[in-house]
Amino acid sequence: MKRLLISDLHLHANAPERIAALLELLRVRTRHFDELLILGDLFDAWIGDDENESWVDPVLEGISECARRGMSVGIQHGNRDFLIGEGFTARSGATVLPEYLMLEVAGEPALLIHGDQLCTDDIDYQAARERMRRPEWCAAFLGRPLDERRKLAVGMREESRQAAGTLRQSGSEMILDVAPAAVDAVMAEYDVRLLIHGHTHRPAVHQLAGSRRRFVLGDWDRTGWCIEADDKRCELIEFPIR
Repeated sequence: MKRLLISDLHLHANAPERIAALLELLRVRTRHFDELLILGDLFDAWIGDDENESWVDPVLEGISECARRGMSVGIQHGNRDFLIGEGFTARSGATVLPEYLMLEVAGEPALLIHGDQLCTDDIDYQAARERMRRPEWCAAFLGRPLDERRKLAVGMREESRQAAGTLRQSGSEMILDVAPAAVDAVMAEYDVRLLIHGHTHRPAVHQLAGSRRRFVLGDWDRTGWCIEADDKRCELIEFPIR
């Protein structure tokens, strides 16, 4: 099984270069793989499956074309697009993946997650995450008019950026990264030596104790990031975005 993994594209209307890079990846690069896995935050904000901005249609059509030609496409919820639901899957042909996904990668069991679950030192974020994942919160948000949801999403993104900026200025930026104890705990719970995630925007391959490895996908900006994996290898790759 040849798999292509991406995450943290943070697509939005004012990032046409990222959208174009994704469409090229869907059209060309995916042809060499059996499965595409998107580990969250495909969108900078997904405000509901009734999203109707014009730039969204080519993205969903590109994913749908991969599915039509027989490729398996799966997407995990990220912290920016956890409202992806059945309407999205119907429009794109993708499958919503579980929050914790076990697969065999490079010949061994691997755990795939978005990664924000592991940022346990950020107490305020974890409290907000738990609140916004509740069914009643989601239902109340999705019950608002589309334009109102769009404005609320802008405000929430700005609050998130300000909070991150405050942590950086105070020298507490590491709170935004995964907690080593949380990494150890989740790898022990799922009995894996290979963990793959995104979210932190700190692309790297970490060699851990006990021959364990942690692959971190990067966010898309001036360059894009992907992981190419098969039965024998798992490789983190950076590529230019024109």
